[in-house]
Amino acid sequence: MTSHLRLLPFIMAIAASLLFTNPGQAGEISPKKMGLQLYSLRNQFAKDVPGTMAEIKSWGVNNVELAGTYGLSTEQFKAQLDAHGLRPISAHYGYDQFRTNLDWIISDAKMLGLKYVGCAWVPHGATFDEPTCREAIATFNHAGQVLAEHGLKFFSHTHGYEFAPYKDGTFFDLLMAQTDPKYVSFEMDIFWVAHAGQDPTRLMEKYGSRWKLMHLKGMKEGTPTGFYTGQSDPNNDTPVGQGKISFPPLFKAAAKAGVQWYFIEDESDRCEQQIPVSLKYMRDLRW
Repeated sequence: MTSHLRLLPFIMAIAASLLFTNPGQAGEISPKKMGLQLYSLRNQFAKDVPGTMAEIKSWGVNNVELAGTYGLSTEQFKAQLDAHGLRPISAHYGYDQFRTNLDWIISDAKMLGLKYVGCAWVPHGATFDEPTCREAIATFNHAGQVLAEHGLKFFSHTHGYEFAPYKDGTFFDLLMAQTDPKYVSFEMDIFWVAHAGQDPTRLMEKYGSRWKLMHLKGMKEGTPTGFYTGQSDPNNDTPVGQGKISFPPLFKAAAKAGVQWYFIEDESDRCEQQIPVSLKYMRDLRW
């Protein structure tokens, strides 16, 4: 009996260490940091903004990322968000607006109460080339600095074309190397990373804290990859946790990197059926 008592402090210490382990280190993602990219329901919004917001709220969604206001003014759209208890965290704006109309972006973002503003697409020719990439670098650095002065954080959203080969790496490596980490962050869309033939987990590990947001969607088995087009059949989207992308190691890497926001995006015709499946998967995450 005495020997068992002597072991008791060690047993209690081990139990305490297991009980109080930082959940972020274990790869756990807080539901408070999850949301939905509203572009998923663009077709539904085009017909009925209030009804679509009500449907989103019925799924238990609280946080959203915007991509347009579907025929409403910013004030009207914000009023609808407020009425349905949806909090806008971030939004996508056009590349040319970052080049020529930052004052408007700042005003719009302030009206919506955003934390992050980002660019989802850099216009380019048949291929994304070095001059276009270097122009984007200058645009992102300038926009990021100006936005920071107004309490806003800039990010660039991956769309696949950035991973075209450049020297001994890719144009995305050039973007990372030449943009200022103080002012420019990135949003990983895991579908487009995989579509370009990249490994989302390795890319998350490589650039760590530069990633602040993520777009989550699965990729249907058999979807062709290795393309730098940013184009794919929307119905190649599957619920999060399904398809050919491996999610558990990616989420562990994202938690370690300190990703702040995780937005489900489903561009398929089945979005209304698949989004609740994705939400359940995210809420049930344990490892």
